[in-house]
Amino acid sequence: MTSALRRRTSADTGPDAPAPSPDAPAPAPGGPADRGTLRRLLRRPRFFLPLSAVVLLCAMAAVPSAFAGWFGHGDPHQCSLAHSGQGPTAGHPFGYDVQGCDLYSNVIHGARDSLSIGLLTTALTLVVAVVLGSVAGYFGGLLDLLVSRLMDVFFGFPMLVGMIVVLETFSVHSILSVSLVLALFSWPVLTRIMRSSVLAVRGLDYVTAARELGAGPLRIVLRHAVPNAIMPVAVLTSINIGGVITAEASLTFLGVGLTAPAISWGVQLNTAQQYFTTHPGLLLFPALFLSLAVLSFVLLGDCLRDAFDPRLR
Repeated sequence: MTSALRRRTSADTGPDAPAPSPDAPAPAPGGPADRGTLRRLLRRPRFFLPLSAVVLLCAMAAVPSAFAGWFGHGDPHQCSLAHSGQGPTAGHPFGYDVQGCDLYSNVIHGARDSLSIGLLTTALTLVVAVVLGSVAGYFGGLLDLLVSRLMDVFFGFPMLVGMIVVLETFSVHSILSVSLVLALFSWPVLTRIMRSSVLAVRGLDYVTAARELGAGPLRIVLRHAVPNAIMPVAVLTSINIGGVITAEASLTFLGVGLTAPAISWGVQLNTAQQYFTTHPGLLLFPALFLSLAVLSFVLLGDCLRDAFDPRLR
């Protein structure tokens, strides 16, 4: 029996005291201290402003028609070559693209595909990171060696080149295929952080106590290790979303990401590069929304990391 269990008081060790259970939940994030931290964060403009921008962008991606119709018809597919390349007019604050489509409506609808890829890729990356990081960190040995060497392979390979090569093998470049490729090259960073967190947690008293009380490895990992080690990874997911949105726009700009008729900020930037000198708005407006989205997610992630990472407090 460990010293943590021997330090129980006499009241806890009396004949009527309940026996500790290996299923008893360990201290996990989300307690009163964490709720108090969130309340303090909501009162800070440095956190509230990027959070508001992220919520607005997500609402825009979920129901783009509700935002695209503020100034005009709001249909990105209602086009007329008679308006090709025209500047801002009444009901069309951003003007028209080269196909005569309302540029404002296209920029608003572009949020759906761009944010969808960012969220889906981050979700896939988080699942892989939690599984592999937990296995490598808790069990160690050969499993840790295999996962670590696999991460080293991906770290040593040029990410952009790898994504271009893999995407070239796909006949259809959809949200799912682009997200899968981005997740394929994004998981090592979060996995290494998750592995380090589990390594720090697995030697703590409550994990040792659960092991001594007969809890199996799977139960310990799911009920004790993962809930207490996932916070550093969770707060970095917001930063990861911003990086993924940038990566998708870069790949699409290079012609290997999403393709028309998909509507994303990357697709619009790809199209605008041919007309930037004569119609700068085609490049500026999608780039402005893209920069705002990436900056909002990165700032939000920085605030969460500063608030919940004990090494920075």
